[in-house]
Order: sequence, then C-alpha cells, then structure tokens
Amino acid sequence: MMWSSFFFGLLIACTGNPASSSCSLKMSPSRVVVKFEGSFSANCTSLSNDTEGMGWESPYGGVDLTQNVTSLDFKIDSVPEWELGPMCYTNSRDGGQCTEVLPVTVYKMPDSVSLRQNSSTGKEGEQFAIQCDLVNVAPARNLSVLWHKGNKILNPETFNDSRPSPVSKSSVLTLTAHRDDDGAEIWCEAKLNLWPGEQGPTMMRSKSHRVTVLYPPTLTKPENETLEMTVGENITLNCNAKGNPPPSYRWEFPKFSKEFHNKEEVIEPILTRTFELPGVYTCTAYSDQGTVTKYFNISEAPRSRTTFGVMVGVGVAVGVLLLIAGVYFVTPNGTFSFNKGGYQPGTPSGPV
Repeated sequence: MMWSSFFFGLLIACTGNPASSSCSLKMSPSRVVVKFEGSFSANCTSLSNDTEGMGWESPYGGVDLTQNVTSLDFKIDSVPEWELGPMCYTNSRDGGQCTEVLPVTVYKMPDSVSLRQNSSTGKEGEQFAIQCDLVNVAPARNLSVLWHKGNKILNPETFNDSRPSPVSKSSVLTLTAHRDDDGAEIWCEAKLNLWPGEQGPTMMRSKSHRVTVLYPPTLTKPENETLEMTVGENITLNCNAKGNPPPSYRWEFPKFSKEFHNKEEVIEPILTRTFELPGVYTCTAYSDQGTVTKYFNISEAPRSRTTFGVMVGVGVAVGVLLLIAGVYFVTPNGTFSFNKGGYQPGTPSGPV
C-alpha cells in the first residue's frame, strides 16, 4: 500500500541510509491554489540518474511506488479537505530516498459581503462607523478587506488567523464626517491574496452605501457687500448658501413703505429688483444645523447733472455776472448804458 511504502522509506532514512547527494526533485507546478471541492493535478520529476522508483504519499489521490520511472503525475478530482500536503518521493539504487511536499492552498470565497451601519447620516465633525461583514471565507490569513470611498481606496485590513477552514470576519471603518463626503459612495471588497498579479477569481464586493453628512449653511460669497443704487436700475443681491439640509432664507429690508416690513420672509437666495431707498439689507440663511447672515449696505449714487440743470446753472451764473457788472454800468439815477463814456449824468440821451 502507498502509506506502507512511505513509512518503509522513512524507515530506511532512519536506519542509517542517507539521502543521495544527487537527489533532486522538480514540482510542476511548484505550488497549487485550488478551490474547495475543485480539482488539480501536478507532476514530480526526478533529476537524478540513480532513481529506482517514485511515488506520491497523500491521504487522497496517493500513488504507490512505481519502479523504473523518473516522472510521476498526481491528481485529485475533488478536494475534500482544507489541508493537503501531498509528498513526492523517490528511492535510489543505493537505498537513499528523496522527498518533497507540494504546497497546496485550498480556498473559498465568502458566501456574502455586506455593509452594516447603525445610522445613515452623520453630522459634520462627528465620527461614524461602517462595518463590513464577510461570511465563510478561507483561508483568513490570506484575506484582505479593501475599503472604497468614491474613487479612493482606503487602507486595507488583513487578519492574523492561521485556521485553514472557513471563518467569518468583520472589518470596521471609522470616519469623521466632512461635507465633502456628502453623497459619496462607500463599499468594501474581499480579496484573497493567493495569486500573483491579476490571476485567480475576481474580488467580491458589497453593495455601496451613500454617505449623508449634515452641515450648516455656508455662503458662496461670504463677504458683506457695499453697493450704489441708481433710481430705476436693478441691483442684484446674492445670498446663495450651501448646506445639508438645504437652507431657507430670510430677508430684512429698511422700513420705508407699506409694501415692505422688517423681517419679511423672502425665500429666494438671490434678489434682483429696484431698490428705491438706501440702507442696510440683511439676508439670513438658516437650517436646523446652523445660521449665517450677510449684510448689503446700499447707498445712493451721486446724481448726474441733466441738461436742464446745466441750463439753469448757466442762467444763474449770467445773472450773477450782470449783477456784478451793474456796479459799473447802472447810474445812480437808474439809467443804463453799455458805454460809460457816452453818457453824462442828468443829461437826456435824446429828445423826450
């Protein structure tokens, strides 16, 4: 039987017959990764010229000692165990023996990968946790959990667990809520690091979870503004704010007419209208997360001089000049002359 030949070989090794210095075995493949209940095959080749026979020792798929061969195949149609250590051995003509174990890793992808979170929302600045549950995966020592947030991959988590059979594992991601993460998708991914490069089965991922972050209103243009108004022209007041939940708005106008009152509710974040009187116009963006206020100081623009005003100004100026000129051209008795030398006081200028 195959196990008896194996122990017989060990007996030879223990009774003083050393392994030959020319002993050399080559495995193809050098290691095996196989799914539980899957199949695989391997070949053992002796590179020694002194080989008398070969065999495979294994509780499943073993091959008895075969004489006069230097290459021998091993095959299992359905892997029934989580640990396998098939061993190829050769017997040499001088009574020595060579052995080599074929490394076999038996794996199983998780039954499920899912996210669990106590709350679907978080306030900005507060920490919240999301848990990734992986059910029945093996081997855990080769398992890593990758966390994704949007297009970013966060630090993976690995597990120090040497059990070869399936186990259930959980990974917890703790984040500090930030407004930039509002609406971002988060998911986890299970990966078995057993193959080089992109070989092996694809990774298994959970459904994505959309993050909701609550934060107070923030003005897109936070600076207070000073504006000049011209009668009949529109002015735009921008009080647009971003927040979650979306903010409501309250405008306060100077009390200058019956149609506007202090603390009047106006829901628009941007007002474009004709403002007839100067003053301070106040906008407040508010929600249950906070309040922010912006002030618009509106002053009256200097009035431009119209044509009529220019004409009136010219007339007034001429009158002043004539008044000044009258000191020299109007005589004490009230007669008027443009030529001072052609007029004599008390002398009529012509027939009466």
